[in-house]
Amino acid sequence: MSKVFEYMKPYTGLVLLTVLLLAAETACALLLPSYMADIVNDGVLTGHIHVIWHNGVIMLVITIISIIVASVAGFLISKTATGVANDLRLAVFQKVLRFSDAEMNHFNTSSLITRTTNDITQVQNTLMMAIRQFIYAPMLGVGAIILAMERSVSMTWIIALATLVMVGTCFILFIVAMPKFKMWQGLIDRLNSVTRENLSGILVVRAFSTQNFEKKRFGEANKDLADTQLFVNRAFSTLSPMIYLVMNLTTVGIVWVGARQASAFRADVGDIFAFLQYGLLIIFAFLMLAIMFIMVPRAVVSANRIKEVLETEGSIQFREETVSFAEDFKGVVEFRDVSFRYPDTIDAEDNVLEGISFTAKPGETTAIIGSTGAGKSTIFKLLLRFFDVTGGAILIDGIDIRDLSKDELHDKIGYVPQKVFLFSGSIKTNLLYANQGATESIIEDAIDIAQARAFIEEREEGYESNVAQKGVNFSGGQKQRISIARALVKKAQIYLFDDSFSALDLKTDALLRNALKEKMTDSTMLVVAQRISTIMDADQIVVLEHGKIAGCGTHTELLKTCEVYRQIAASQLSEEELNL
Repeated sequence: MSKVFEYMKPYTGLVLLTVLLLAAETACALLLPSYMADIVNDGVLTGHIHVIWHNGVIMLVITIISIIVASVAGFLISKTATGVANDLRLAVFQKVLRFSDAEMNHFNTSSLITRTTNDITQVQNTLMMAIRQFIYAPMLGVGAIILAMERSVSMTWIIALATLVMVGTCFILFIVAMPKFKMWQGLIDRLNSVTRENLSGILVVRAFSTQNFEKKRFGEANKDLADTQLFVNRAFSTLSPMIYLVMNLTTVGIVWVGARQASAFRADVGDIFAFLQYGLLIIFAFLMLAIMFIMVPRAVVSANRIKEVLETEGSIQFREETVSFAEDFKGVVEFRDVSFRYPDTIDAEDNVLEGISFTAKPGETTAIIGSTGAGKSTIFKLLLRFFDVTGGAILIDGIDIRDLSKDELHDKIGYVPQKVFLFSGSIKTNLLYANQGATESIIEDAIDIAQARAFIEEREEGYESNVAQKGVNFSGGQKQRISIARALVKKAQIYLFDDSFSALDLKTDALLRNALKEKMTDSTMLVVAQRISTIMDADQIVVLEHGKIAGCGTHTELLKTCEVYRQIAASQLSEEELNL
């Protein structure tokens, strides 16, 4: 919970004001039994009606003050807890935005969603209770004990016994429920993961008719969570009847002992009434603390999960002192003997890339091709610093990208990912995503190059046409063209196309590549592709095989010198095309 307390510092003033208000509320609660005793002793028993009215009015005023003070304190507590939750949620979200692929692989998406929502809500709710209970209950309990002993020392054993029973009951519940609290949040993660996976892959589930299997898998995850929650709820369901039993027995005990003392003239009837009220307040105070000690463990589990995210050090560290590109930026990209292995692998044999060296120049297209798993997309991830190289260096205009700031690096690059992702909104909001200040002419040029004008203008609302979540209301080829146009709107000097033409028909593919070559004459373009036809006109083709360069050159040169490239070409091109 230490991390939560750090986020409470800006609300110190509100907490201190809340303490004062709770102290006033406590004073009001402690004063009422005394006035009640005076009404009985000095009013009812003596027949002095004016004493009853006088003390009754005072009690009414105290009650009104108590209601006002409690309401204001509740508002401040709510404001503090909500503010802390808001700050925590924002901090977690900002932290996740800075995570590299390595951290995202460590925390799966479902778990991060649970930590950002359910865990923080749990901390917020517990914090609201804790601020009140841990301040109000001790003051109420200590004050009630002092005032109760002033009324009757001989009956304090009844309160002590009742308190001991309550604390013992809560301790047993704590021991029983604590392990389940630790399981609770993990089971929510699991349920969210299964649900998210099923909803995302619903078409695959239907295509293979595996609804019953997925229903069973979801049912198991759901049942595990339900059983855990049911166990905890059953355990705590015993608390309420135990509270009423102890309080009623305490009342009976105090009345019985007090009646005997009153009949022996060793205690006033009003004092017995006051002692009874103070006794119930003492039990109530201990009960509030006991319940909090039971509730806090689950909040601690949630807080630790939040802390784990906030204190995770990113594997990609950008230096405080960075360099900047020269004003005459060219965009020369150089891979110099680059090697890479994913985090948590030790052996050099686990290298995904090894000894990668090539240079991509402005005004030229450098294509990268190879079999599945050869490391093509990894090259782009390294260039974008989603991962850091484990050997060698990547340079842009002679500057190691590790010496650049994140913004300096990414501002120069337009990226079209292999897995197209469109944000919900409109076509225009997606096009402006990387360049909010883009003019209409820039957007029009990007749309023309991406060959997207036809299907956009076919829609009644044009650029304002709705884009559903993940762009599900567009075909694969349409989404790719919008994604390409989005990158072009950025007006970057370096463009990375990660297998971005795979969903396009051959005619559209050819038109798009020709437009890129004509319009983007000063840009450095790197293209990852599976189809030979997409890259055969590239100025330079890098062939990867098992993470190493198997060949580098033009299409014609590689057909003569690179066996790997020749095999790929033979599987895709006809004999006539191979011999051209």
